Amino acid sequence: MTLDLNWNWMLDGWITAVAVVCAIACALLGNFLVLRRMSMLGDAITHAVLPGLAVAFLISDSRASLPMFIGAAIVGVLTAFFTEWIRRAGKVDEGASMGVVFTTLFAIGLVMIVQTIDQVDLDANCVLYGSIELTPLDTIDVAGWQIPRAFCTLFLVMLINLTFVIVFYKELKVTSFDPSLAGSIGFSPAIIHYALMVLVAITAVASFESVGSVLVVAMMVVPAATAYLLTHRLHIMICFSILAAIISAVAGHVSAIAIPASFGFRSTSTAGMMAVISGLLLFLAAMFAPRQGIAVKLWNQLALSWHILGDDIVALLYRVDEKQANQRTEKAWIREVLLCSPLSFTVVMTWLRIRGEIVIKTNELVLTDQGQHRAQNLVRSHRLWEQYLLDQVGIDPSRVHPQAEQMEHYTDKKMRQQLHQVTEKPSIDPHGSPIPEERSTK
Repeated sequence: MTLDLNWNWMLDGWITAVAVVCAIACALLGNFLVLRRMSMLGDAITHAVLPGLAVAFLISDSRASLPMFIGAAIVGVLTAFFTEWIRRAGKVDEGASMGVVFTTLFAIGLVMIVQTIDQVDLDANCVLYGSIELTPLDTIDVAGWQIPRAFCTLFLVMLINLTFVIVFYKELKVTSFDPSLAGSIGFSPAIIHYALMVLVAITAVASFESVGSVLVVAMMVVPAATAYLLTHRLHIMICFSILAAIISAVAGHVSAIAIPASFGFRSTSTAGMMAVISGLLLFLAAMFAPRQGIAVKLWNQLALSWHILGDDIVALLYRVDEKQANQRTEKAWIREVLLCSPLSFTVVMTWLRIRGEIVIKTNELVLTDQGQHRAQNLVRSHRLWEQYLLDQVGIDPSRVHPQAEQMEHYTDKKMRQQLHQVTEKPSIDPHGSPIPEERSTK
């Protein structure tokens, strides 16, 4: 398979530019929808504005931007108002109230579109799925340059959204995280809320022709959700969401052209590929985000289990040497005692040998001086914890071992010193075993 990218700047360049400004305009507002846990409300508004759009077409008999925006804004505010009213008056879940409002308005809008499709210049498929590939064909003259109408509209919407976020950044931040605090210091959460809803409605309508009402939801929510996984600082989250939106737009159009052609097919929908790329970015963030990534968490858990297994191996070898038992410390015996898998045992053994903590002599594992140092402090931690649990917590001596075995792995030198003082400097543990002296770090 080879990528075939037959790029035409007059067409593909403008398509990409329209996709970028559309994605940025959506992502700017999407951050606050995600933070307010209102992603579904964004979905509701993008569907519910269809009646306003249809009514605007019936009244104006054109696709002029101003009537569309007015109709969308009115229905957008009504959607938010009805959702909140049903939630409070009906005492139902917010998700249920959203579902009732947006499905009802969306159905009404579809019926109106179907009934009036012969009277107004409106393509239902365009509203639902977008036609970003056709935007370079509808141009207007701007200072002698032929600029796609959709780009001008979306660029203006993007500037409005950016200005709103910058000017009301503090108000948006406070009302998103603590509406009660916002009210107490003079902000009006309701005004900010409805202003955000109006802009969401306007952005949705402006994006209809580009990515459609269905896929605009992905552009509003997915880049913001991706950024939310990567950082917990709002201004950085906004920047990350814009970056994710730009990548989704550019890579979406390139993929729509190149990938199907490489398999001998025609190009596919740019809007659809934008959603696919944004979903892929979300997947990567969910897997590899520094703090919340699934793969990162799994790796940290695995690394911790290997670290604990390494502690158990050196501590076991120390106890065998301490008892001077006639026990051959072969690999098979250690694996049997510690009940570890062959893979984990091999990985940890390799790491211990690289660190110079164990060596193999005549098929037996032997601690080096460095391994003895680590093992002695581990055993000291274990036995001090046993004494502490007996003296301070009152646990029966027969039950202190499991708890001490867990806590020994997280005990540093300072904590051992504190345990030593609290337990009045014991020399033996509750089972009569000597508590080793502290080995200083080299």
